[in-house]
Amino acid sequence: MKAVEHSPSAEQQRTAESIPLLPVINVHFFPCTAQAASLFAEVAQSRQFTRAHVDMTEGGIPAAVQVYQERPTPELLVVESAADRAGLFQELAALAEVTMPETQVVVVGHLNDIELYRELLAEGVSDYIALPAQPVRVVAALASLFAGDRMEKLGREVVFMGAKGGVGSSIIAHNVAWALAEDWHVNTAVVDLDLAFGTAGLDFDVHPAQGLIEALESSDRMDSTLIDRLLHKCSERLMLLAAPGSMDKVVPIREQALDMVLETLRETVPLSILDMPSDWHDWMRAAMVQADQVVITATPELASLRNTKILAERIKGLRAGEEPPLLVLNQVGMGKRPEIPAAEFADAVGLEVTEEIPFDEVAFGEAALKGRMLLEEAPKSAVAQAIRRLAARIGQIDLPSEEKSSPFDLGSLLGKVLSRGGNKK
Repeated sequence: MKAVEHSPSAEQQRTAESIPLLPVINVHFFPCTAQAASLFAEVAQSRQFTRAHVDMTEGGIPAAVQVYQERPTPELLVVESAADRAGLFQELAALAEVTMPETQVVVVGHLNDIELYRELLAEGVSDYIALPAQPVRVVAALASLFAGDRMEKLGREVVFMGAKGGVGSSIIAHNVAWALAEDWHVNTAVVDLDLAFGTAGLDFDVHPAQGLIEALESSDRMDSTLIDRLLHKCSERLMLLAAPGSMDKVVPIREQALDMVLETLRETVPLSILDMPSDWHDWMRAAMVQADQVVITATPELASLRNTKILAERIKGLRAGEEPPLLVLNQVGMGKRPEIPAAEFADAVGLEVTEEIPFDEVAFGEAALKGRMLLEEAPKSAVAQAIRRLAARIGQIDLPSEEKSSPFDLGSLLGKVLSRGGNKK
């Protein structure tokens, strides 16, 4: 058993969002009480265990000793003991006889004693967790054993997905990425995952010769050098892994290949924005589970509400115990179109509305025609203010209080739109 320095108090401060994924390892849980069995089952369902291979066998440490007399121990062994102090050390002595040196052993027990914790670490146990314990506490403890210095190097990944086509998820994702890169100097990569109809190249007015297709086809040799070559620099801090934007070049996306690309991006870029197509595909599951945050964009009408509810329930099921998706209502205040009020929309889908983005066809239209971001074309508009607030939320950036609470003035916005239309006449 290999000793690892550990700080329980630091782990308890971590949020579920910041806990890194476990690598592709074997994990074996050995509970001896129903309480621990339930806890371990919940831990194994967390997104951090997506790539790990998990087994569970009842019987605690004695069962583990019996199992591993005949086969090698896994990379991570989590065992529960209900014994007293003397009994616990007797059980661990037997376990040590069958445990490989490289196996990380975590003990879950019922004695909350700091001296016991120190003694166990001195004996080579990787960590000791006293029951009762929150699942996030256990997940953080286990994930940290395999993170080490690498944890500080891992970037964040945020998924943007529209409730249906035409809600503006891509343009919001691209403007959020632009704001983070240009306004707050965060090195940001946009990954356009809509292979046939992706618009990132158009929105950023670039035409990369290679991008996501080449990355997926080269996933078996993916590393930071290759990903750097495939990322197109839109500006000093904004990069794009572009879709071909052609049905002739579309290839099936394999989860394993995409996982390798995204993992390399995490190690290369501090923040990646994943721009998803609006229709659901099986390969999206891995990206949704592994993402640090998911943003659903919807419009305030019935079809979008129905789809948002379905999508939110699917994502919550994939990301049990994680922060729910952020909900962005776009195209709010579109002329005479009947709209569902934000509060009613939120109640119906079971999510809070993170941001309401007003409808401004002139600002968006002019930006699109010029191949510029809306934040460049109309930086002081109500739309730009809403997108910047969303970008700050995603980038975990503190805004001045006046910017946090500056909802758009729909009357003023409509006046500007009508004024622009009148000037054109």
